[in-house]
Amino acid sequence: QVQLVESGGGLVQAGGSLRLSCAASGRINSMYGMGWFRQAPGKEREFVAAISGSGGRTYHVDSVKGRFTISRDHAKNTVYLQMNSLKPEDTAVYYCAAVYSGSPYIVGTKGSEYGYWGQGTQVTVSS
Repeated sequence: QVQLVESGGGLVQAGGSLRLSCAASGRINSMYGMGWFRQAPGKEREFVAAISGSGGRTYHVDSVKGRFTISRDHAKNTVYLQMNSLKPEDTAVYYCAAVYSGSPYIVGTKGSEYGYWGQGTQVTVSS
């Protein structure tokens, strides 16, 4: 059984930074892709960033490119989302997710592909 626990959310002023962490337990290995999604109040969940099982391939949605960076540490079984230059429109609950892709090279960008989800962590950016 895979369990994901996010941490690192909080309140920050616009222009500030936060680093989200997602600690995975269970059988997460290099065959599992990982992703970050977010959901703002009254809006649908949206894809933010994803990383392949190997960690060698990443993808970021256009709205966060150049500001957010996804990474993973296999030794710690942890995925990170470094968020810089935060904007009020980044305010949302951020969710970590995992998908068994069967390959260390696949990057998943659709929420429907992911079978395991964390409980979410709130990020609030004040103007």
